[in-house]
Parts: sequence; structure tokens; C-alpha cells
Amino acid sequence: MTEQLIGIQKPVRRILDPDEAIAVLERAVPGLVEHRRGEPAAYDWTAAEALGVALPADYKRLCELYPAFELDDFLGVFLPGPQEETDWARMACEERERWVSYADGGLVPPEVEPRNLLSWGASMEGDDFLWSTGAGGPEEWPVTVCSRNGPWWHYDGGMVQFLAELCDGTFEPWALPPVRPEVTGWWDERGVRHDVA
Repeated sequence: MTEQLIGIQKPVRRILDPDEAIAVLERAVPGLVEHRRGEPAAYDWTAAEALGVALPADYKRLCELYPAFELDDFLGVFLPGPQEETDWARMACEERERWVSYADGGLVPPEVEPRNLLSWGASMEGDDFLWSTGAGGPEEWPVTVCSRNGPWWHYDGGMVQFLAELCDGTFEPWALPPVRPEVTGWWDERGVRHDVA
């Protein structure tokens, strides 16, 4: 059986300014601010992007301000730490091959180009959260959701805005459970996960 793309959800306005997107996320998930770094971390995005992975500005800003975190014991947000950006980009490029093999098995809808999928998160239940990196630059990439239940769908906004609107219930979370706006875990610079009490 071939997977299917069930639709596209569009925000009222796509937020292009990364600091505005972060502010919207911090309002939607108030406990996130407790994990904000005192100073933005320094990243060598040029080295990561030299591997052929350009990244959206909102994602880069989220990485600079926050460690990787988990929402509602459900959605893990992949954020490389400083000095990990090249390894992260290499892994992301290699992961595209996994999507190509899934497509060969009918597990990617025909409307989705598997070589354009770039992962940025996953749920504890097997849902994948990605960018579709096809036409246009990184600021135009839609979020693509691959539900473990089968349906795929796009959100025509940035990744940080997607997280905010998923948590505040702005859009219908097709084939996903509602996500409470709380941070339930985070990862330190050594890659150790911490539960939020």
C-alpha cells in the first residue's frame, strides 16, 4: 500500500523573522524560556552548509538559543550543539538515503520527493517531522509530517512557527495527538537527557 499526502495547512501569516518566530514559540510554550542559554551559542553554519544542507534562519536561531528539547513526552526536537553542526549535517544527508529506500517500498507518497526530506524531529511514537527542501530557499521550505498512522501532510510555515502553533492548537494536528505546551526533557552539551520535574 502506498502512503498518501492528505493535505497542506497554511498559517495565517508565515513568520520570516527568526527572532519573532522564537518569541511566538516562547509565548506558546512558557516553560521553554527556563532552558534558554545565557548567551547565544556560536555555530559554524558555513561548515554545515558546505555539505549541501542549507538551513532555515529560524532553526539556526533556535539552536543558538536552546539545547535540544522534548515537548509533552512526545516530540523530540533535534538541535545539534555547538561544534556538532557538521556531524549533524552529515547525518542528515545520510538519512535522506533512508527516505529513498522507504519510497522504493511505497512508504513515501508519490507527491513527496524523498531526496528533499530533511529531518528535524521525531515523536516517541514513531512520527517524523521534516522539511521538504525542494523549490525555493530554506525560508520557503514547508514542514512535512510523516505520521506513524500513515497520513503525510505539509504545514506551509517555518519549523519554529509549526512548533508554536502545534502547541497552542492554532491548526488541526492531523493524525497526531494534541501536544501540551510543556517542555518535559532537554539534552545538555554532553548529550545527556534531563527530565523536567
